[in-house]
Amino acid sequence: MSLRKCACIDTLYTELEWKDRFQAAKNDGFAAVEFWDWRIRDLKETKDAAENAGIIISGFNGDADYSLVDPSHKEKYLEELKKSIEAAQKVGAKSVTIHSNALGEGGLVVNSYDELSDTVKLCSMYDTLLACTRLAEREEINLNLEALNITTDHVGNFLKYTQTGAEICRLIASPRLKLLYDIYHMQINEGCICDTISNYADQFGHIHAADAPGRHEPGTGEINYKKVLRHLEESGYQGLAGYELFPLTDTQHAVQAIMEHC
Repeated sequence: MSLRKCACIDTLYTELEWKDRFQAAKNDGFAAVEFWDWRIRDLKETKDAAENAGIIISGFNGDADYSLVDPSHKEKYLEELKKSIEAAQKVGAKSVTIHSNALGEGGLVVNSYDELSDTVKLCSMYDTLLACTRLAEREEINLNLEALNITTDHVGNFLKYTQTGAEICRLIASPRLKLLYDIYHMQINEGCICDTISNYADQFGHIHAADAPGRHEPGTGEINYKKVLRHLEESGYQGLAGYELFPLTDTQHAVQAIMEHC
């Protein structure tokens, strides 16, 4: 496969100190790294470690305690996104990942806003994303909107289908807003991976990969990753494939599986 590989170093290489994970990923053949919460990291140490290893920082999560789907959160959401964009610029990252709902410890959805209708949630998300996109265009940073599974890891998350996210991105029509297509999450929520790729690959800004069930490395579950990644390439996707997975045993064996199956 010719897609460049990206390692999530909040799930891979956790046996190592933070600054050592960058060089380890580079040594194993990854073109880039990504992580979750920049607020708990020393940004200078992070930038230096990436530069010393000669590896790209693809991005990290850009939202915090506020949600796209709550109209009362718009201004606070934008304030937090500005901080994340500034952090991305400090470390040289080209993108930040955003979600419909705020996520807490362990990725749990902080609030599903059951008191709000789906209409209000969808309109609020669209409106706030328009403002986010104007900010991203001004700062020349990419935003990747990620849908999540709602049965296993993120119960109560609003954005759960590829079609919804991709069509919002198409309507906003900014080169700075794309969809993060997480193969693991979408296999759980909707299946039909290759058909989905055919329909929406033009809106993908980043890919996440893990096998399902289990969220471990390719080859441990039901997804035919050789077929899926080949179909991504054939559909015109040229970005990174990010391996955001929890090793079944350890990083060494997980990386071996990634290189074998992907």
